Amino acid sequence: MHDQHELYQQVIFETLGPLAQLKSAVFIAAGNHNQGIKLITSEGSFFLKLNFDHERDILAKESEGLQLLARSTFLQVPQTIGFGRIDDYNYLLSEFIASSRQQLDYWEDLGLGLAHLHLAHGKSFGLDSDNYIASLHQKNLQNDHWSDFFIEQRLEPMLGLAYFSKLIPLDFLKKFQTIYSKIESIFPKEKPSLLHGDLWSGNVICNQDGKPCLIDPAVYYGHREMDLAFSRLFGGFDSRFYDAYESVTPLEPDFESRIGIYNLYPLLVHLNLFGTAYLPGIEKIIKRFQ
Repeated sequence: MHDQHELYQQVIFETLGPLAQLKSAVFIAAGNHNQGIKLITSEGSFFLKLNFDHERDILAKESEGLQLLARSTFLQVPQTIGFGRIDDYNYLLSEFIASSRQQLDYWEDLGLGLAHLHLAHGKSFGLDSDNYIASLHQKNLQNDHWSDFFIEQRLEPMLGLAYFSKLIPLDFLKKFQTIYSKIESIFPKEKPSLLHGDLWSGNVICNQDGKPCLIDPAVYYGHREMDLAFSRLFGGFDSRFYDAYESVTPLEPDFESRIGIYNLYPLLVHLNLFGTAYLPGIEKIIKRFQ
């Protein structure tokens, strides 16, 4: 097992080459699965994400998602320098995004940038490979029908995981599944749009120019309202964000009534990650649509 300094130096060697040297390291964030570290090197400053999951490709998939976002929106997305695995650590090295105060048009830029992202269309809903949302496996088997994809690739895997993890009983699982027959009539018909996939305030940071920058995606081609609904789950963004978004790509009527159905997916994700505190919110939505 490497000590931390040796680990950082090995990452630098593998990504920046043998002449690059570590000058210092500063912890930025730490959680159950990840650590974020600023590495100051002879080649400049970089952001290192370390992951302790046994899934060996989790940060490789994050890198793919970041690159897909970067090709599809004018918003800044951190450039990936390299990724790999050393001992028990997955790592992702990317450019370091220095922060500053938000510019006056920060929220408008974010809304316009997300609208631009959603104008990148796919042939079907899903992606050409599976990836992850947080530390959980995210299935992306492609489907021409959004409602089928949403049920089969989003709700059912997370619902099944919760059941087998003993977070929900069988009667709750069956009650949840009763809404499936009503789902198709709820969603407006739209083309598959490229989604960030995990769009909440913690995954949007302010860069050195006071502009929004997207991080930590869980990308796939889906219904664009998924991102908008997810953004409302934990308090929502500034109203200027939503106004700017709709100035480019207006939402179909009655979006407010559909938010709960979309957010069943992130709520199930949080149930599986953090436990039964998220069950009441799920039950409330199910009751409304039964």
